[in-house]
Amino acid sequence: MAQATVTRRYRFCAAHRLHTDLLSPEENCATFGKCNNPNGHGHNYVVFVSVTGDIDPTTHQVLDGQRLDHMVERIVVQRFDHRDLNEDVEFANQTTTGENLVLLIWNLLVKAIPEGRLAKVGVIETRDNYFEYSGSAEGVQKEYEVRHG
Repeated sequence: MAQATVTRRYRFCAAHRLHTDLLSPEENCATFGKCNNPNGHGHNYVVFVSVTGDIDPTTHQVLDGQRLDHMVERIVVQRFDHRDLNEDVEFANQTTTGENLVLLIWNLLVKAIPEGRLAKVGVIETRDNYFEYSGSAEGVQKEYEVRHG
């Protein structure tokens, strides 16, 4: 049976401040520059979700796009849109970097999308910053356990 990968695009707007208590104020400023502004700043994030699988012989599709849209809207967009990422419980002990955001989005979606179907999550933060993750559920769970004890 033929397989394919389908990628869908989603958007949300959110604010954050790049800062960690593990660094001094001076180190935070040197590391994160203008993104360490105490008042924060915002982005118009674009999220790409790629799902892979067999092409259904009846529908000739890999997935029901409306079902995926509903899941991503409920799990990702509603959670982050017009919010301060630093206030999200998952960022209580970590910096709101694009790397951490793409890992969190993967971890949220991999639990909802049928096993083995989530291929990749990508996040565009700015014109110059793109983050992607295409790991396994076990890898993310281990990463999560390390970060959250």
